[in-house]
Amino acid sequence: MSERFRVLISLLLAMICWAFSFVWIKQAFLSFTPLTILVLRLIISAALLASILKFLKQLKPIQKQDFKWFVLLAFFEPFLYFLGESFGLELVPSTVGAVIVSTIPLFAPITDRLFFKSRIGWPNLLGILVSFTGVLLIIIKEDLSLAAPLKGVLLMFVAVFSTMGYSIVLKKIPAGYNAVSIITYQNTIGIFYFLPLFLYFDAPDLSTLQIHDEALVAVLLLAIFGSSLAFIFFTYGIRKIGITKANVFVNLIPVFTAIIAWYVLGDALTLQIMIGIAFVIGGLFISQIKINQRGIRQRRTEAEGAK
Repeated sequence: MSERFRVLISLLLAMICWAFSFVWIKQAFLSFTPLTILVLRLIISAALLASILKFLKQLKPIQKQDFKWFVLLAFFEPFLYFLGESFGLELVPSTVGAVIVSTIPLFAPITDRLFFKSRIGWPNLLGILVSFTGVLLIIIKEDLSLAAPLKGVLLMFVAVFSTMGYSIVLKKIPAGYNAVSIITYQNTIGIFYFLPLFLYFDAPDLSTLQIHDEALVAVLLLAIFGSSLAFIFFTYGIRKIGITKANVFVNLIPVFTAIIAWYVLGDALTLQIMIGIAFVIGGLFISQIKINQRGIRQRRTEAEGAK
């Protein structure tokens, strides 16, 4: 299996995990508040990953000079990202929330250019434009109004911009740390960000919670797939092909979410949404076109010489 194929499969799996997360969060709301869900999923995720790494002897200790980067990494994700996503999904439908998150690739090339001086090719820009057209078809109703409250939309954009910060800081983490170690540390540190909020707002009411089996299973699935495997797959991909190309795959989240939410939650799957999905997928393929710039320059030189 080629590395390019492994990266493709890894990023697709991350998007599927995150697409399911938008549905699982809705199910977890049957019993738990956003802060309780976040603390539970991070504790389960961190314990699971740390146990596996300890058993495999693959947990790389954090070097003193790198600790600040891990603290900052955890601030952006899981702290800011999950705050925006979880509280935002209390107000917006799963599909709309996923669509807003899929705007991440619109900002990624700018971030990549400003901080890492990466070149942005026209296939990337055209692919983003086509995909965003699909995003608009999904998020805007026939009367041109938004399909969600403004407060919910703004909270979801907190998640979007926190991902930009996460991507930047992730580049500062030395290559010697494997993806699983990075996710283990960011989730562990993330617990300490959320804990004061949880103890103040949610802990006093824990005794009154009515726990449904569906909600409990949803939290477990969020911890294993949404907070663990998805980040591992995505971290592997972003370290291999860069911020811009990896983030374009985020456009697939609303595609998967729309289908899953239709099947599991009974959300509407209209013709407009399906057309939007087609645009999103088309934009993804366009963005991944590889151009042989050296060959183009050589042909131009030969043509000029012939004149």
